[in-house]
Amino acid sequence: MNIVYTAQATAMGGRKGNVKSSDNVLDLDVRMPKGLGGEGGAFTNPEQLFAAAYSVCFDGALGLVANNMNTPIKDSEVTAKVSIGKSSDGLGLSVELLIKIPNLEKSKAEELVEAAHQVCPYSKAIRGNVDVKLSVI
Repeated sequence: MNIVYTAQATAMGGRKGNVKSSDNVLDLDVRMPKGLGGEGGAFTNPEQLFAAAYSVCFDGALGLVANNMNTPIKDSEVTAKVSIGKSSDGLGLSVELLIKIPNLEKSKAEELVEAAHQVCPYSKAIRGNVDVKLSVI
């Protein structure tokens, strides 16, 4: 792989700490969500951060494949729902991507979504390890 960009972030304190990017643009306190027994409150958590990153990346991939397929789209939205749960071998993740593409026939939207899922770096990174459900809404 020919690396063109590297993001760097440092976490301290785990799920009761802080995460900061090397350029200080990202500087967030993190806490365990109530659903996992934490205090909740006005803090983020790893699942929210992953959902944010995956939704942005997938929406970008969607725009790329739409352009490549000569199917212009406008105002697409991708909502990522990242869930954490227990399995036989410990904790695991699952993802549901809810994709809105206004003014596009559903079958064409589904074709674009499947193509985006093949090229999105986040989709590729977790393929075979995390269940991902794609829903065109």
